[in-house]
Amino acid sequence: MTTESTYYSAHVYDNSLAITRTRENTAPVVAAGALVWRLHGEKLEVLMIHRPRYNDWSWPKGKQDAGESLVETAVREVGEEVTLRITLGVPLAVTNYMVSGRPKDVFYWAAQLPVGEHPRADEGEVDEIRWVTPKRHASS
Repeated sequence: MTTESTYYSAHVYDNSLAITRTRENTAPVVAAGALVWRLHGEKLEVLMIHRPRYNDWSWPKGKQDAGESLVETAVREVGEEVTLRITLGVPLAVTNYMVSGRPKDVFYWAAQLPVGEHPRADEGEVDEIRWVTPKRHASS
């Protein structure tokens, strides 16, 4: 017998709330990571990683292991992907999207670059890292 569950995901588009109902026989993928930041002179910079497997740029993150808390996942994944030992700060947004037909929820925290540490790309998952300056959104 196959057990089906109903999942709901909420997204905000142009100040309107859209709630999607999906029937899946699999649970959402749960991941966690961090927006690692530093002050370079007087400029705020955030760390971005390039993942060749997906050919994308993102913040360090990864899937939660069984028995692991979201905080443990975020700290472990940043350590694995960019060799930093971070302390998480304030929680940030949770992103929700579909990957290969499954819902995925990614939890993020802010994390200041630890003093004296320098990120290095893990050659298995990450082929390039960059410090970028966030731009203010035009409506801000």
